[in-house]
Amino acid sequence: MPLSASPSSYLSASGGPGSPRGSSQPGIDIGLLLLRCAVGLTMAVHGGQKLFGWFNGAGLDGTAGFFASDGYSAPKAMATIAGLTETLCGLGLAIGLLTPLAGAGIVGIMLNAIAMKWGNGFFNPSGIEYDLILLTAAVSLALAGPGRYSVDHVLPVPRTHRLSHGVAAVALGAVSAAIVLLALHD
Repeated sequence: MPLSASPSSYLSASGGPGSPRGSSQPGIDIGLLLLRCAVGLTMAVHGGQKLFGWFNGAGLDGTAGFFASDGYSAPKAMATIAGLTETLCGLGLAIGLLTPLAGAGIVGIMLNAIAMKWGNGFFNPSGIEYDLILLTAAVSLALAGPGRYSVDHVLPVPRTHRLSHGVAAVALGAVSAAIVLLALHD
């Protein structure tokens, strides 16, 4: 906290102390908006590739073939789930709608991707660096909340973001990823 700032300038919209989300910090809200849009739209495009073959994607059948070759026991279902999760959660992140839950979906997808690439090293094209960045961004957004420039900010119920919501969402994403890996991967 800068020496010239008073503690009251660091009260969040929900009144919690210690949060730098007060009206004197519009850069934080703009930064969250940019991060949400970059990660969310990237994930939505990946979902479109899986579901519809858009942007030179494999489409549902090609994606199912990929999941089959990676050892998933229900490849068509996995392709559909992955495509829908990436598309819907990506769009949710981009507009800031149910942000912790949208982040949870991306966390689950990215943990599965990292698990599948784990032995391939860190760097792309077959490593985990890209997936790790998207995972970290999704966790960060789930924990930080969407900021003021979001649909969540104008909805009456999820308006005030709590760290506990973000932690629960990240845990949900991790548990979902573990269930998918244990139940559907050979």
